Formats: sequence, C-alpha cells, structure tokens
Amino acid sequence: MSGVLSEQSLSLADGDATEAAGARLAAALAGLPDVRFQIFLHGDLGAGKTTFSRGVLCALGYTGRVPSPTYTLIEPYELVPRPVYHMDLYRLRDGAELEFLALDDLPANALFLVEWPERAGRALGPPDLVLQLTLDGAARKLHIAAMSVSGAAVLGHF
Repeated sequence: MSGVLSEQSLSLADGDATEAAGARLAAALAGLPDVRFQIFLHGDLGAGKTTFSRGVLCALGYTGRVPSPTYTLIEPYELVPRPVYHMDLYRLRDGAELEFLALDDLPANALFLVEWPERAGRALGPPDLVLQLTLDGAARKLHIAAMSVSGAAVLGHF
C-alpha cells in the first residue's frame, strides 16, 4: 500500500474481539488534535466493519443501537468532544452521489468511519487510517495502515 507511514496486524477471535479492537482504537483517538479524521474500513460482507465501528462508537460514549447505515448511507452521532459520522457506501453507484450528503457542511473536527470507501472514488479525500478486515474461519484478521501523520500518531497509541 503506497503512502503507508506505519502498520499493524492483529488476529481477532470473534465479534466480541472485533468490537474490543474498535474500543481500543477509540482510546487511541483520545489525544487526536481537533481536526477531521477519516478511517476507511475495507472487507467483504460480514467481515466485521460495522462491529468494529460499534466498538469505536460505544467506547466514545454512545449507548444506543449501532445499525449498519447501508440504507441511510450516513448515521450521525453527536458525541463529545467530536461528532462521529458512520458511513456505509455499499449502495453508492458513483462518488458524485456523495454531493447529496453535503459532507463539506459537516463539522471540521468530525470523525468519519467509512465502510466501502472505494465506492466513493476520490470524493472523500485521503484517509488517515485504512483498516482491512478479513474472515479467517470464525475469527478475523485486522490490518491497520496509517496514511497520515495523525493516523500514525493514533496507531502508535493503539
């Protein structure tokens, strides 16, 4: 992967371990400057992208249900100290469709958890972290690559 500043791989035994890895990443985000931060989540259907996102959101203080935003495309979570936007772009046909979501109007310090980011083309801009989840029987493998200085700082605390 071109542009990788640092990377890390983990084996996750099950969905609970996947959610716990998301919570661990949320803790690593604690020292992040008050800027936009994008996490791209890659993996086949059922690989654990939403489960990982649920772990992040719950660790950041969200107590409700965390659905996959497959049909809504984006689910907003007004959390402190920063809002989180969980996106699932699986149903997107073209990156130009993102225009209708008015992403430029969202807070500059937002955290974005983006499932199926490849469907957006270049419309989202570069990620700070790229996660690849792959199924390995009942377990999963997680590979995280830092693509920015901020991403490398977060990964260094993961």
